[in-house]
Amino acid sequence: MIKTVLRSMRIPFLILAPVSVFLGLATSVAVSEQISYFDFFLVLSGALFAHISVNTFNEYHDFLSGLDAKTTKTPFSGGSGALVENPKAAEAVLYVAIISLVLTIMIGLYFTYRLGILIFPLGVVGVLIIITYTKWLNRYPFLCLVAPGVGFGPLMVIGTHVILAGGYSMQVIWISLVPFLLASNLLLLNQYPDIVADKSIGRRHFPIVYGVNKSTLLYGFFVLAASGVIVIGIYTGLLPRLSVIGLIPMGISAVVFVGAIKYAKSLQKFIPYLGMNVAATVLAPVLLGFSIILG
Repeated sequence: MIKTVLRSMRIPFLILAPVSVFLGLATSVAVSEQISYFDFFLVLSGALFAHISVNTFNEYHDFLSGLDAKTTKTPFSGGSGALVENPKAAEAVLYVAIISLVLTIMIGLYFTYRLGILIFPLGVVGVLIIITYTKWLNRYPFLCLVAPGVGFGPLMVIGTHVILAGGYSMQVIWISLVPFLLASNLLLLNQYPDIVADKSIGRRHFPIVYGVNKSTLLYGFFVLAASGVIVIGIYTGLLPRLSVIGLIPMGISAVVFVGAIKYAKSLQKFIPYLGMNVAATVLAPVLLGFSIILG
C-alpha cells in the first residue's frame, strides 16, 4: 500500500517544486537583508504538498478513467502504473491527494493572514489548477499547455518571493517566465507518447489537437523565448551578467528540439530526449538562482 502511494506521488518529479522555490529564494535574497528560514520551510512545504496533490489526483483520475491501463509507460510519461498493479490502494491515493491539498491551502491561508491580500490571488489560481488539471484543463489545449508553466513559474517563483521579501519585484516577475516556458515545454513533450491513449478518453491537449509537428515548433519557440528572457534581462539590468550561464540549459533544449523533429514518433529513440528535457527544465532555474545570488 505505502509503496503504491509513494509511486503515485511520482517522487522523482517532485524536484521541480524545490527548484522553483529556490529561484524565488534567490530573488528574495537579492533584495532582502534577512530571510525567515521558518517562512522558507513553510513555502517549500506548501510547494511540495501542491505538487504531490496534483500528481496523486492525476494518478487517481487516470486510474478511474482507464487511461493508466492504456498508456505505454516511460520514465517520463504514461503515469506510474502503480494503481493498475494495486487497485486496492486507490482510496489511499485519493486521501493523500486531498490531505496534501488541504495542507497546501492551510499554509496559503497562514501567509494570507500574515501578508493580507498580497499573496491570496496566487494561492487561488494554484488551488484551481490542482483541482481542475486532470478532469477539465486537459480538454482545453492552450490551458493545458500553460497550466504547468503557470504553476512552476509565476505561482511558485513569485509566490516565494512575495512571502520572503514582502512584495513583488520586476526582477522576479521577469525571471519567472523562464520556468514558465520550460515547465510548459516539459509537459508538452511528455504528452507525445500518450497521444493515442489520451485521445481515447476525450482529452484534447495541444499535441492531440494540433499534431506533433506543430507542437515541436511550439517547443522550439518556447526555448527561444526563454533564451530571450535571459538575454533581455541581462541587457536591461534586471539580471546580473552572470545569468548568461542560464543559457547553457537552452543548448540542451536545442538538442531536444532536433531530437523531437527526428524521433517524436519513435518512442524508444525519443525517450533519451525526454530525459534531457527534464535536465534542462531543472538546471536553468538553478543556474539562474545562483547567478542572482552571486551576481
